[in-house]
Amino acid sequence: MGIFTTFTSLSKFTKLTYIHLILEGPVPTSENPFRPTAGATPPEVIGRSGLLDEFEYGLELGSGAPGLLSIFTGARGIGKTVMLGAAHTVAREHGWAVIAETATGTFMGRIGEKMRRLTQELADNPESRRRITGLSIAGFSITSQLTPERQVDWRELGETLLALLDERGTGLLITVDEIHAADRTELAQLAANVQHFIQDRLPIGLIFAGLPSAVSDLLNEGVATFLRRADKIDLHAAAVRDVEKSYTDTFAAADISIQPELVREAAVATGGYPFLIQLIGYFLWREAEKNNGTLSSDAVGRAIAGGIRRNERVVIEAALAAASAKDREFLHAMSIDDEPSTTADIIHRTGSRPTLVAKYRNRLIDAGLIESTGHGKVDFAIPGLGEYLRKNPDA
Repeated sequence: MGIFTTFTSLSKFTKLTYIHLILEGPVPTSENPFRPTAGATPPEVIGRSGLLDEFEYGLELGSGAPGLLSIFTGARGIGKTVMLGAAHTVAREHGWAVIAETATGTFMGRIGEKMRRLTQELADNPESRRRITGLSIAGFSITSQLTPERQVDWRELGETLLALLDERGTGLLITVDEIHAADRTELAQLAANVQHFIQDRLPIGLIFAGLPSAVSDLLNEGVATFLRRADKIDLHAAAVRDVEKSYTDTFAAADISIQPELVREAAVATGGYPFLIQLIGYFLWREAEKNNGTLSSDAVGRAIAGGIRRNERVVIEAALAAASAKDREFLHAMSIDDEPSTTADIIHRTGSRPTLVAKYRNRLIDAGLIESTGHGKVDFAIPGLGEYLRKNPDA
């Protein structure tokens, strides 16, 4: 009677768990490791092995090392912010301070305030030989561009901070995400100051991340020409076989039952695209929770469909929002093809002059919507974009 009374007082989920334990074995109790949110750290960074090797070597060499000046670029959702996070981790492991910013308004002021606070912390402990483990300080903003006087103050503050870090055998990494949203004047100011620090052999690292169009513009601007020497890392999709292995290992570790052919189906559906890897993995895990740790063909189908729908809303529709009518005409002309499209076919389908097609081809490549796949051929850079346009002819 006591056991029965205790059982009846349990929640429905707990009762089902006990019954499953008796009849079939354990259900997955681990927390869903997939994080399909911008910048969130995934359970595994797939297909990025070796990309930070030069950066890590640069941390050991110090000022002027090539790997300390890098730019991550690629389409939306390709994992640029995640790579910045990985760089932060590597820098902190080597004892470097990290200031991470997003290129929204007056970000130079926020970086300056964080430098000031860290300088004060180090100055208050002049005998300290401790390693720096990172920096997390509330943001600070100013209401206008830095005046010439403020620019000098910013540079002098940076020199003071970097000298203090140099004395401790460490340095400072500054990362700026989403440079496509930045005021070009502020980016140029930052680049000019970092160039000054490098010339003075101070321990500074700088990593930018942004869409291809923003990176191209930045590298072409005169004041930031030294950034052309940066290690430009174009992020691309991971190999499907690597996604398949990651899924297999992740689900096996959680005692989730799924047939190899279904793992392969889910991996193929991601196209190796990091955001879709997280989305589909997230929905697969949810389906496993609902089905006592087992993923059937129907469950995998629902997970794939759920991931694709979310990707369309969050990535594809956002990417198309900035596209002009001519951009969209070009994209719709491409969507007819299942394989990469030729320039000749796009000219024929749009009725546009070759020079105009070439102009919009370059615009869409810079915007991270399409990519060149060979002489005279282009393909969609965002997985699912072609299918979305075919389903939505008025998009």
